[in-house]
Amino acid sequence: MTQGPPQDSGPPPHSERGNGRDQPRGSGPAGGPGLGRVPPQAVEVEQAVIGAMLLDGRAVGRAIEMLDEGIFYNAPHAHIYNAMVSLYERSEPVDQLTVAEELKAAGRLDEAGGVVYLAELAAGVASAANLEHHAKIVVDRGLSRGLIEASSEISNRAYEGQSNVYELIDWAEQRIFSLSERRLSQGFESLEVVLGETFEQIERAHERVSTVSGVDTGFTDMNDMTSGFQPGDLIILAARPSVGKTALSMAFARNAAVDSGTGVAVFSLEMSKTQVAQRLLCIETRVDLQKLRTGRLRDDDWMHLTRNVGRLAQSPIYIDDTPGITVLEARAKSRRLQREHGIGMVVVDYLQLMTSHDNIQSREQEVSRISRGLKALAKELNVPVLALSQLSRASESRTDRRPQLSDLRESGSIEQDADVVMFIYRPDLYGLKSADGASLEGVAEIIIGKQRNGPTGSVHLMWNADSAAFENLAPEFRIQEEEETYVP
Repeated sequence: MTQGPPQDSGPPPHSERGNGRDQPRGSGPAGGPGLGRVPPQAVEVEQAVIGAMLLDGRAVGRAIEMLDEGIFYNAPHAHIYNAMVSLYERSEPVDQLTVAEELKAAGRLDEAGGVVYLAELAAGVASAANLEHHAKIVVDRGLSRGLIEASSEISNRAYEGQSNVYELIDWAEQRIFSLSERRLSQGFESLEVVLGETFEQIERAHERVSTVSGVDTGFTDMNDMTSGFQPGDLIILAARPSVGKTALSMAFARNAAVDSGTGVAVFSLEMSKTQVAQRLLCIETRVDLQKLRTGRLRDDDWMHLTRNVGRLAQSPIYIDDTPGITVLEARAKSRRLQREHGIGMVVVDYLQLMTSHDNIQSREQEVSRISRGLKALAKELNVPVLALSQLSRASESRTDRRPQLSDLRESGSIEQDADVVMFIYRPDLYGLKSADGASLEGVAEIIIGKQRNGPTGSVHLMWNADSAAFENLAPEFRIQEEEETYVP
């Protein structure tokens, strides 16, 4: 393999495009942990990749799926790669001559080693057969350099001591996490392979006695309509304030963890860990929430608590009450928790209290970024993510106050990103009765306004105001869908 254009003995210079994060070449800032050491690199492998792309124009598209300009250690290779990408984007041929002309037009031909080096690169490989394997090595070395550079930046900032240490920790975690997002893409799979996997899922579903294929919600009618919360789904639970969003989300968490043994991560941005624990205790024991808060418990209340607290305490529920947590931080913490304890569901209470790590002027854009991040979290961990959301006041102007998708607050992207959107509607709060005049006291309608892979409609639950808990509605009290007309 050719040795390429002359280089200094130290790390090669950074490309003029991008910054240190996007262009992880070198050992990091002066004084960092890589000082005096050659950073991870594989120059000969980079040469093989560039040579394969010059030799076979069809290899360019395959390489673009795996690489970017900033992943190369050798600056001339980055220039050459960038020139080939520019040609590819214009649907022009990629070969030694066209790349040389592209580099010349950009004033980078000499920096890239000249025409002679391009010829040496193309002559150095016999075929593009090993392109994917070689590209993976280049990516691995580039990410290793990124880790070195990130650790150097983190170390320098910590030594300087100019920022709040907790802000520094948050920044450091995001800095490391940004590297993990540069993983190789999955790529295409043939329909034959996908259909094989699909039929296996169908067979497993057919053999199951239960209709639940995802995380068991604990509510019979809800399971019938959704088959449980599905892995990879973003589920939005929305309602006006003080209608029962937190109570229902904690019921879902409790049912999954206690009854099914599913690990649940709870990000509580509104309530403290203690308040969340109180809610879970009330759901488990049906003790009056106000009595629990004030400590005015009767002997039988204490008996219920002591008898049931052990089962709840042993359940795999993990609570984080960091206020204003960013999506990146939530993703990093969820990944770590899944690795250490194995979780099957994430709950966020609630979406509008999260923040974005980017400086975004528009609140709508920020919420949009958050909802996309939560959907990415669901897909990455392959678990359902249940995110609570506030509704706008628009529903208050309607006669029956019935919520609908357009009421989702601050961003239409919530509806777009969500796989399932559910609303809590309690007609008794507005003094409404059923069409036949019957009282609806304690009856909650859970409206499934969107379900990407299932039906929409309504599920009815019983609301226990004293213990702030939802329960299955007895069959004799269930309301048929055609009867869902409420009157004053």
